[in-house]
Parts: sequence; structure tokens; C-alpha cells
Amino acid sequence: MIDSTENINEFCYAFKSSLIGAPLELQLTDDALEWRKGSAAGRAPYRRIRRIRLSFRPMTMQSYRFLVEIWPSDGAKLQIASTSWKSMFEHERLDAPYAAFVTELNLRVGAAGGQTAFDCGSPAFLYWPGVAILCGATFGIAALAVRALAVGAFAGAAFIAGFLALFLWQAGGFLLRNRPGTYRPDAVPRQLLP
Repeated sequence: MIDSTENINEFCYAFKSSLIGAPLELQLTDDALEWRKGSAAGRAPYRRIRRIRLSFRPMTMQSYRFLVEIWPSDGAKLQIASTSWKSMFEHERLDAPYAAFVTELNLRVGAAGGQTAFDCGSPAFLYWPGVAILCGATFGIAALAVRALAVGAFAGAAFIAGFLALFLWQAGGFLLRNRPGTYRPDAVPRQLLP
């Protein structure tokens, strides 16, 4: 299925989703996405891919990680990450190969003319409650800083303000990148690629 012959129409990408186990190897051929993980293998013709979702999904040891989820009409969902395990304590970022692979995948699926839904960000039922929680937490932390200033605890107010800035940078960045929406296959959102 996935061989080493050179074909300029084929794009390949591989990553390890866990420390133990075989890497997931993917290949874009002329008419399908082919994959292999150990002894398991599969093929999803571009016209039979019903949905693609791009998102920003940091994890504990992978703070800059992007994910594409692919739902073929028949078969299990595939998840392709922009990082790969190298050792127990090290992850490798695959920014350029991931971005090239995902961009080409979208172009090929779009050109195939199927009924594919191109979604981006988090599902709306998770995103909007997250925005509400972020706003509530921001106002609560800001109120603590104001209260600390009112009682003259300037060091405490500075600490709270620093924590608030870090909180907004992390949580706000996550929510900005993962705003729910759709996109055209020839215009992959830059904020969802490394």
C-alpha cells in the first residue's frame, strides 16, 4: 500500500501519537488518503471523506500542537497531530511537513467534488461555554486585583495581575484559534496551521 517509490503526486506524513506503538504513516495518492499503523491499514477515497475538522489542541507536554480530524464515510475517524513522540520526555514539532500535508489534503478533497464538510475550531457547544467561563474568571481575578489595591496590598495586586495576564494569554489564545466555523478547502485558516 504505502511504498517507497517516488511520485510527485504523492505526499507522505508520519508521526507517533504515543510513546509506545507504531507511527501512523499517511500518504496522499491520486485518488485517496492511505494510512498504515503497524499491521493495520486503510484507505479513504477523497470523495468519500464526509468531514474534516482543523483545531489547535495543546496537551500537557505539547503546548504548540495542531490536529486534523478526518471522518471517512466508511471507517474510523483519523486524527493527525502536528507533533510526534521522540522519547519519554521529548516531543518533536513537525510544523512544515504537517502544514504542507494538511494543505494538500484539503485541496485534494475539495477537488474531488464530494460532499465534505470543512470545519474549524472547537464544536460550538464546547466553545461558547468556554468563552463564558473565561469571561467570568477574568472578571473574578480582576476583582481580586482591585480588592488587593484597595487594601494596599500592592505586591499581591501585582502577582494577581501577572497571573491574569498569563491566564488571558493561554486561555484567550486557545479560544481565538479555536473559534468554530467553516472554511473553503483552498483557503485553510492560517491560525490552525503551525
